[in-house]
Amino acid sequence: MKKLIMLIPILLFSCNKTESVKISTSKADTVAPNPISEDDSAKVIGTAGGRQGMMREVEGNKIIRTADAQQIPFSIGEEFTKEDQQFILKIKNFKGQNITGEITPEKPEMNIRFNQIKLPDGSFDGPFGRQINYAIKGGGELWLIIGQSNMASGDVKGNFSVEIR
Repeated sequence: MKKLIMLIPILLFSCNKTESVKISTSKADTVAPNPISEDDSAKVIGTAGGRQGMMREVEGNKIIRTADAQQIPFSIGEEFTKEDQQFILKIKNFKGQNITGEITPEKPEMNIRFNQIKLPDGSFDGPFGRQINYAIKGGGELWLIIGQSNMASGDVKGNFSVEIR
């Protein structure tokens, strides 16, 4: 009976769930890129530069940021640390008629572009270059997918920023 009483606190302590969501309110999130370590499987940042709703997740080779269309215009800093990474910017509640974006890499020779756009109706279009100006029909969730251009050479790794207007 004494052993059972001594095991209860150990079992309770070992059953505690650790928090898997990390929240950062750093203003550097929109200016400076966020380095991604090899062991990051999923990381969520609750706010970016004080903007509510700017979420960040890492799933394998994909970096996913979610923003609300009310935050437009905005700029996001990011970093690719591996050759095959993609950056997906999801813009929720988009009601505008046009989206404009520009990628500015830290190194001009960086091989990076807007690969695709996923429209609110579920269709895709692309590829594009480092700049995009696209007419949108209908409202809803819009995705901008950024990654390596397979039609060009150059290093994909490095810091870059994406400006959305």
